[in-house]
Amino acid sequence: MRYLHYDVFTDRMFEGNQLAVFPDASGLTSAQMQTITREMNFSECTFLLPPETPGTDVRMRIFTPGAELPMAGHPTIGTTFALAHEGVIVAGRERWVFGLGVGPTPVELKWGSDSPTVAPGAEVGLSFAWMDQRRPEYRQPASSRAEIVRAAGVDPDAVDATGLPVEEISCGAAFSYVPVKTRAAVDAASPDLGALRRLESAFPGGHVGVFLFSTEPVDPAVAVYSRMFAPSQGIPEDPATGGASGPLGCYLVKHGLVTRDERQDMVSLQGVAMGRPSRIHMRIAEDSHGQITRVQVGGQAVRVGAGTIDL
Repeated sequence: MRYLHYDVFTDRMFEGNQLAVFPDASGLTSAQMQTITREMNFSECTFLLPPETPGTDVRMRIFTPGAELPMAGHPTIGTTFALAHEGVIVAGRERWVFGLGVGPTPVELKWGSDSPTVAPGAEVGLSFAWMDQRRPEYRQPASSRAEIVRAAGVDPDAVDATGLPVEEISCGAAFSYVPVKTRAAVDAASPDLGALRRLESAFPGGHVGVFLFSTEPVDPAVAVYSRMFAPSQGIPEDPATGGASGPLGCYLVKHGLVTRDERQDMVSLQGVAMGRPSRIHMRIAEDSHGQITRVQVGGQAVRVGAGTIDL
């Protein structure tokens, strides 16, 4: 069983979030996919199958070491780059549609000679990809603010100093969002993994993780500095979480933390505390009444290598 190894939400090897892509998973059972993902020990693996739904190009299943996910960002962006590098997505194509657990998920494609990954024999490669996510759903967390803050191991005063709420938001996968006053306080967080596993969710199926972020200015190109913990999914800490970044962008817009111009390309800097810096782009569109009409998460990915697993 052949797999491709990519680093996602970066244009440099050995940064970003690692991903193993299995381009032909035909014949694998769900149990085998879960076992292989535990063996790879990355945050996620993707398994590609023939399309099951009209209007989609391929069926993709996404697994963490602990469970299958209905959708996720870094697997979608990374697999898009892998398929472009393999020539499955033909250079110049502007749109590709994955069949995910949440339904058809389109990805916008941008091509150029500055691509971090170019297919053999090609003059241009995929330079950037934007995935669509669902419109946001906001809910009051089922667990208390104090429980969530305590489980995340962050200074309560650094959270209260923001004057912002702790919310649970989903654009296909639910996360609890904890605003933190400073980048240093985000870095200082020491999560209690057992307590994180015990947190309850306001959404059916439970939340994926707890997301800490600070809007303290650190870089003109960065809107937020972030970390994410999801031990219930087998991910103590994630270097880059695209599935959480769509809802994060919605939080920033909802609470007026970014200008209207900034909403066209906000960047979350994640994974720094792990030594794997990642830049996740967010793009939020609104109608004339201020209602969010489109949520997109984008980025790059770079090929690290390839291999096989004996089955």
